[in-house]
This record gives sequence, structure tokens and C-alpha cells, in this order.
Amino acid sequence: MDIEQALEFVRGHHRAILATMRSDGRPQLSPILAAVDDEGRILISTRETAVKARNLARDPRASLCVIGDGFFGEWIQADGTAEIVHLPEALDLLEDYYRRVSGEHSDWDDYRAAMRRERRVMVRLTITRAGPDVSG
Repeated sequence: MDIEQALEFVRGHHRAILATMRSDGRPQLSPILAAVDDEGRILISTRETAVKARNLARDPRASLCVIGDGFFGEWIQADGTAEIVHLPEALDLLEDYYRRVSGEHSDWDDYRAAMRRERRVMVRLTITRAGPDVSG
């Protein structure tokens, strides 16, 4: 599977499991919602204090397993390198992410206040490999 095929799958399927690396080398898994920005990076919203954010700050390698709404069926794995964008720079990205996953918010001022209160950050994952290439 090429990277553009994987990104197209993520555009239509937002539920995923993010794998980051703990300091002892074991994986840390988190259920997340994913979107794709105009530059072809996968977007993930999280809190600055979340374990996944701390893991990615230390080791930017990440893998994502994106699944369909019915769980069984089509899925993709995407591996790549993450960067974390902090507030206040992340605020426009968080709004864009919300629109891509959920559409328009009923109260953007309330949304922005919640993002600040929760100390949200935006993770941008640049994909370097995607699959599967075979099924079986």
C-alpha cells in the first residue's frame, strides 16, 4: 500500500489506535481519532500532559492502526515520525482537526477555551510507511 492510499483511508475512517514507545521500549497504546491535513500529515489531538505526548516528545516514532467503524474489515497501519505543536500555535490546527473529524462546532469560543483549559496539543504524524500490502 502506498502512503497516499493509507491517507485516503484515514480521511474516511477516523478511529485508530496510536502506538508510542515507553522509556523502557515497550509500546504504549491509545485509542484516538485521526484526521489528515492538507500537507498529508495525520493529525491527532491530545493533552500536553498525556503519556502519548510525553512519549512522542522523547521519541517521535509512532505507529497507527486505523480501523473502520465496524471494527472487523478494512484497516491500515501507518508508521511515521511525529511532531508536537503546542498552544497557542496549535489552536488553529485544533479547530481544523475538529472540522475534519466532526464538522462545525456549535460554539467556537467555548471550544477554544476548552482547548486552553485542557492544555491541548496537536500531534502531526508524517507517514514513512503504510500497509498492509497483503491480506491473509
